[in-house]
Amino acid sequence: MIVFGIDPGSVNCGWGAISYENNKFELIEYGVVNLKKMEEDFPKRIDLLFKKLSTKIKDSKADIVCIESVFHAKNTQSLIKLTHARAAAMLAGTTNDAEIFEYSPNEIKKSVTGRGHASKEQVQYMVKTILKIKETPELFDATDALSVALCYCISRGKTKKSKNNWKDFIKDNPDRVL
Repeated sequence: MIVFGIDPGSVNCGWGAISYENNKFELIEYGVVNLKKMEEDFPKRIDLLFKKLSTKIKDSKADIVCIESVFHAKNTQSLIKLTHARAAAMLAGTTNDAEIFEYSPNEIKKSVTGRGHASKEQVQYMVKTILKIKETPELFDATDALSVALCYCISRGKTKKSKNNWKDFIKDNPDRVL
């Protein structure tokens, strides 16, 4: 199975693809889309983000796309821009027929490091260790994105599937249905 992780952002967006088979992880590819360096106009940045992520998801043949959920932002404008970036990421996944899962920052950190309030440095260290990455990526966005993909694999998708509907609820909770 190919899992694609995204650390969304409207300035820098981290992404990474891993293969997960028989409880073994294999790094496929990772990187950061430096949106602000490529485009100043915000709507064009969101379009560029969608296109770049769509290409990477398609090229990796991802089955699953995992996205870090919104936690909070320092101001309303930051939250709105982050929400736009998340929407572009979700759309990139769904247009490539991938299932979409979301995880909170604390869920991601806990699954990878064992601590929900781990530092970015601790997350990066564990991601590099688990995936046997020799170099240290220039930006945390790349290892953050890989940690989102690892979170899915470690939890096997048990939390927050964004395609939540009654059919899934009934299937997952037969004891709660009359």
